[in-house]
Amino acid sequence: MKLPAHVRIALACCLNMCGAVHCSDIAILGIHRTVPKPDNTRVPNVCEIPTTVASCPTGAIRGDMKNKTVTVNDEKCMYCGNC
Repeated sequence: MKLPAHVRIALACCLNMCGAVHCSDIAILGIHRTVPKPDNTRVPNVCEIPTTVASCPTGAIRGDMKNKTVTVNDEKCMYCGNC
């Protein structure tokens, strides 16, 4: 069965940011049950490093493009979950 139009769905914890960026028609809101502490080994695998660094409102994420890694300064991190 062919539908007349495509529907875009965003799964995000922030509907205004991720939902708007992807121009979704439907957004499903997720919540954190625990503090979203970033894992330095997993963060670079979620998004591209420049996007991840830019997503941090406090500048706690520093990228190393040579080694393709990031480090998160826990003292600056406000645990917003953007990364």
